[in-house]
Amino acid sequence: MGESWEHKFVETNGVRLHYVAQGQGKLMILLHGFPEFWYSWRHQIPVMAKYFKVVAPDMRGYNESDKPEGVENYRLNILAEDVMGLIKALGEVKAIIVGHDWGGIVAWYFAMAHPEATEKLIIMNVPHPQVWQEKAKYNARQLQKSWYVFFFQTEKVPESYFSRNNFLAMKLMLSNSTFKKGVLSEEDLKKFVEAWSKPGALTAAINYYRANIRPEIFMEDIDLKLPKIKIPTLVIWGEEDLALTLEVSKGAEKYIDAPYTIKYIPKCGHWVQQEEPELVNKYMLEFLREYTV
Repeated sequence: MGESWEHKFVETNGVRLHYVAQGQGKLMILLHGFPEFWYSWRHQIPVMAKYFKVVAPDMRGYNESDKPEGVENYRLNILAEDVMGLIKALGEVKAIIVGHDWGGIVAWYFAMAHPEATEKLIIMNVPHPQVWQEKAKYNARQLQKSWYVFFFQTEKVPESYFSRNNFLAMKLMLSNSTFKKGVLSEEDLKKFVEAWSKPGALTAAINYYRANIRPEIFMEDIDLKLPKIKIPTLVIWGEEDLALTLEVSKGAEKYIDAPYTIKYIPKCGHWVQQEEPELVNKYMLEFLREYTV
């Protein structure tokens, strides 16, 4: 797997991003989440590359990409401009934007901020920001699941906890939430540990939470007043997500003024594109079939 993909670097928005690229055609950008890196898309890259020019970056702060110091460097508007800069650096004006977890949050935001640059939108296991704002704080089960959001606001303690015993807690988080045995091999986990071990990587990853999710949002009534999504959107959702309730996956259609589809995958956890790659690829290609015939 991956023999024909290429590793490259690009300067964008003041940082140097590493990315993997494969294929020709319409640009597709795959945005990973916490605590991953481009490798989370290893099952999608070669399949999608049959039809698209697939680019899977290490988001800023991760793996081989730059890791600027300071929480302020990980705000959503900056992360979205990284994507815009990547599109331009690749000589394109728009892309199919695919995001999982934090990559999905960035993808939601990007589609709102740059509809002209968003061809289609595919989101995996992360709620629309407006739905999250409305439902998370009123759902006791979601509050319980979101314990780590509060933990991540503390200084240095999360880094110390997650890096202990060769990142044991991180490895358990990735591997123990799966319903299919053998989703992550020992070799896969070694690659993740290698990425997490890079200087500054763990702090940068946690800074996504520090910069963008204030604990007060669970207590306050805030009207986000976000623009509606004007792009055809597909959401793919593993039903047994350890971090998110099924409830926060519902209701996004109110904020999307375009064709909207959601596909639920039963007996599947948060790492949907790694746990059920064949089904995820099938749903993606069905949604994008106008480009694949």
